[in-house]
Amino acid sequence: MSSCQTTIGKECEVSGVGLHTGHRTRMRFKPAAEGSGIVFRRMDLDPPVDIPARIDFAPRDIAVPRNTTLERNGARIHTVEHVLAAMTGLGIDNVLIEINGDEPGEPHDGSCAPYVEVLLQAGVVQQTAPRRPLELREAVTLRDGDVEVTAVPDAGFRISFTIHYDNALIATQHATFLIDPKTFAQEIAPARTFALMSDVVELRERGFIRGGTLDNAVVVDGDRILNDVPLRFPDEFVRHKILDLLGDLALLGRPLQGHVIAVRSGHRTNAEFVRRLLASTQPRIRPVSAHKGLMDIRDILEIMPHRYPILLVDRILELEDRKRVVGIKNVTYNEPFFQGHFPGLPVMPAVLIIEAMAQCGGVLLMNSVDDPKKHLMYFAGIDKARFRKPVHPGDQLRFELQLVRFGGTVCKMEGRAYVGDDLVAEATLLSSIAERP
Repeated sequence: MSSCQTTIGKECEVSGVGLHTGHRTRMRFKPAAEGSGIVFRRMDLDPPVDIPARIDFAPRDIAVPRNTTLERNGARIHTVEHVLAAMTGLGIDNVLIEINGDEPGEPHDGSCAPYVEVLLQAGVVQQTAPRRPLELREAVTLRDGDVEVTAVPDAGFRISFTIHYDNALIATQHATFLIDPKTFAQEIAPARTFALMSDVVELRERGFIRGGTLDNAVVVDGDRILNDVPLRFPDEFVRHKILDLLGDLALLGRPLQGHVIAVRSGHRTNAEFVRRLLASTQPRIRPVSAHKGLMDIRDILEIMPHRYPILLVDRILELEDRKRVVGIKNVTYNEPFFQGHFPGLPVMPAVLIIEAMAQCGGVLLMNSVDDPKKHLMYFAGIDKARFRKPVHPGDQLRFELQLVRFGGTVCKMEGRAYVGDDLVAEATLLSSIAERP
């Protein structure tokens, strides 16, 4: 695994028919900046919508079965697992994927080998920012009925998978691979998606797999396959399950270092396991005491340079390292700005709501550096700021910020401010971290 982040060397493009929708779509892969991750951009929408390939954007209530779906602001992309498997298997960290529909088209055969081919032709190039793999310190396990997924510490990235089918042809299969780009491209990427004929009939009756054919899936009927071409591997079925799992693990938003051992897992349990892996990653700052939030005002003063009257965050409730933060500001009549804004009608200035939101995000950013006291966070820009409702004395502002990009010199966060369940403000914030002069 490269110690630095990677992207592709030049733009490349694929097109094909979506497995479930049957629509022909085109995808253009573009090099992306360090820290930006894998992002899909729905070009058919006005304006286009960016959907990061992270578990935060993978809703649990999926109407389309047996696939991985991403959603943002009502815009969805279905069946992204094969594209993401190509990214994970080849060790590509940062790519912008422009797509003109809601489902990637399968260019040829139901595997992800065609994606691998065009990405390798574009070239995988190293960037300068270091990778931050999720390194396991202890075992993490998910059990759901007869499904079990476990990850244990390992010096590399390894996957073991076991499947059990009540079918004479598939039966029980097991495979283990140490994942690297060469092994992935040769041994896993060519494995095709598969289905039992009984499942194909059911899915078609429900209006799914409109683009499914014997050219893009292996269909098993009893003890035979209906395709004219033979299996590519004796254990092609379990290899494709490994492919799917690799695609779903991309939703971690960072490389994984460890050994994942899966039994009978599918997309739903894969996604839940990703959530569990992330939940097992403890932030570097621990709670002050059991009855308090993650960080109280004393902890905030340790990490932030702001002081009265401009320190506008009282407590951090949630913090996921380099991912998201939730904090609160208690608005009281004693705030100095109420003296002039406005006498007799106290309303918190909108610009200070944004400042408080930025400070909450600043806690997230400053927590990411090794020595916060030697650094400062600077505002670099504000985009798409909207103010929905006024904020008055007695309100408690709750800020929820998601880190969209972290790398290079500028960090991008999407923030929302709530009073109770009411959205009162939102904005996209650009900030930078620099050493104190």
